[in-house]
Amino acid sequence: MRTELGRLLEIVALVGLVVTQPLLDVLGRSPDFFLFHRATRDQILLLVALIALVPTVPPALLGALSRLAGRAARSVTHTLLVGLLIAALAVQVGRHVSPLRGVPLLVVAAVAGVAVAAAHRRWRAPGRVLRVAAAGPLVFVGLFLVVSPTSVLVLPRAAGGAAGTAATAVHPPVVMLILDELPLVSLLGPDGRIDANRFPNFAELANGSTWYRDATGVSGWTPYALPAMLTGRYPARGVAPHYAEYPDNLFTAFGGLYDIRAEESITRLCPPSRCEQPVAPEQGLGVLVRETRKLLGQVTGPRESHVDPEDSYREQTREEAGLDSAEPVPDDPTFRWDSLDDNQPARFTTFLAGLKPAPRPTLHFLHLLMPHSPWAFLPSGARYDAPEDLPNDGAGWVELARQRHLAQLGYTDRLIGETLRTLRATGLYDQATVVVTADHGVSFSKGFQGRGMDAIKAAPGEVAWVPMFIKEAGQRTGRIDDRNWEHVDLLPTVADEAGVRLPWRVDGRSARQAPRPAGQKHFYDRPGEPVVIPDGVPTPPPLPAVHPLVGTEVGQRPAGGSARVADLAAFRATDPDTGTLPAMVWGDVPDAVPDGTLLAVAVNGRVGAVVPVTPRDAGGRRFAALIADDRLFHAGPNQLDVYQVAADGGLRHLVLS
Repeated sequence: MRTELGRLLEIVALVGLVVTQPLLDVLGRSPDFFLFHRATRDQILLLVALIALVPTVPPALLGALSRLAGRAARSVTHTLLVGLLIAALAVQVGRHVSPLRGVPLLVVAAVAGVAVAAAHRRWRAPGRVLRVAAAGPLVFVGLFLVVSPTSVLVLPRAAGGAAGTAATAVHPPVVMLILDELPLVSLLGPDGRIDANRFPNFAELANGSTWYRDATGVSGWTPYALPAMLTGRYPARGVAPHYAEYPDNLFTAFGGLYDIRAEESITRLCPPSRCEQPVAPEQGLGVLVRETRKLLGQVTGPRESHVDPEDSYREQTREEAGLDSAEPVPDDPTFRWDSLDDNQPARFTTFLAGLKPAPRPTLHFLHLLMPHSPWAFLPSGARYDAPEDLPNDGAGWVELARQRHLAQLGYTDRLIGETLRTLRATGLYDQATVVVTADHGVSFSKGFQGRGMDAIKAAPGEVAWVPMFIKEAGQRTGRIDDRNWEHVDLLPTVADEAGVRLPWRVDGRSARQAPRPAGQKHFYDRPGEPVVIPDGVPTPPPLPAVHPLVGTEVGQRPAGGSARVADLAAFRATDPDTGTLPAMVWGDVPDAVPDGTLLAVAVNGRVGAVVPVTPRDAGGRRFAALIADDRLFHAGPNQLDVYQVAADGGLRHLVLS
């Protein structure tokens, strides 16, 4: 006969395997999640306690209540709970060891749950094993707190970085803007130069600086890539991007000679003794719990899921942070509303506000998660909402993902323009060394979307190569340098420009030194395990094809079918003064509409996008379109129409619901 304590221990063991272990494993390997949300030590400890204890409460409470119905009911309830938890565990195991997904995986997991539950009810051995395994949650918590990369945030060590010394008597101001997830090829036109029509401010930057066109990041993951850039060393260990793990870095080297104004996002390399982090995104235990709950759904689901806490990394806007504007609203682009300046990222606003001459040499540093996903901005700066479950890969989806990326890159170009205007207005432009680059790119190649090793092997030109511009103090004309640049070269180069002698050995080479030999690049998907990729400036992929219907006016067309569209109410009352537009249109169509059927989406009688119906997935038979041209919208009611495009180009109007 099983005792109540024994039953409770069995539930604790299974919940630990199903919930506690996978969550703490992912979060333990994602210190950047806590750094981005500025989680305190107490908040991290409380979140860990909630993960370890709270999931056990519902099944334990259900078991206790079942005692009221008698001993037999209690036994049956416990057996059912064991079976359900085993099935949930089988889903996770099945995703790792088999190709099964979706309903087939659920069926196999259910069979496993029934089989183990029957064995548990018949024999004592399974129960004994589970009771011993009840120590698992304590082990998982211990590993998180002591061994995982996140442990340094809970048990921090003192920073002991060495300060640099003066190599020259002149120390110009240094302005560094590090962008995120920006492939060089996204900026290029067919001629291999910056596309000045789409990205005029990046082109202006290139025309006044040295463009290291053959520059590559060293990793597709920011917690490895950014420390390499700011220490001059290749990734060697999988540790938190924290000053306790990287005591020798840009901020400690410059700290003795420079005042530091740093805005980091998902790193904390600047120790508190050197700088504070005044702007923070949404933070507190509430957001940690909310994002962890989403993560649990990804971990335990029966379908393939990209488990990445970075999905929660959205830059807070100036309006959300309650900040005043850093400068008057610029008069471009031509179509904008008074409140669009409120959409400026708060971290960027603070950065701009600090770009002023100072009596002491100053390092102005900003790592901005732009144009990094989640994509939410049109080139004008207007924001739009989109469902969180839209895929980034697969038929129709990878094209949409790239379109959204390019739209947000257009907005990022506007931020570059505001930076250049502010530097000129304050007089810093001629005085300062200005650095603009990105930590890594991202692939939009079909079947290899992302920035892991599969993407690096299939599309290294999209993942590794990044824009890299350095404007020296007093530089007025642009030039191109095609040396074999790797991002470990950034710190020694900036240190030379600033007249700072680094007190530690670096792997990189300053641009004032002889270039490294051409031919090979080093990329790290895992620390200490470099992968060699071929050298050479990549050729930009063709721009997404624009369907001939886009931009055309649509008159009366015959009706022929129906579609469901989410958030139709947003078109009935559009208020541009909020800075938000219903620019993402998504919905589903009946099964009678074949996969791949083109749909034309029109706003106020003009086609803004033509997109395919995608094959059925977890979200149904869907379509989604980005209306990137916000000139199609106006204040008040807006007419949304969706048309099915026939093989001969004819249009049939769909009734929307």
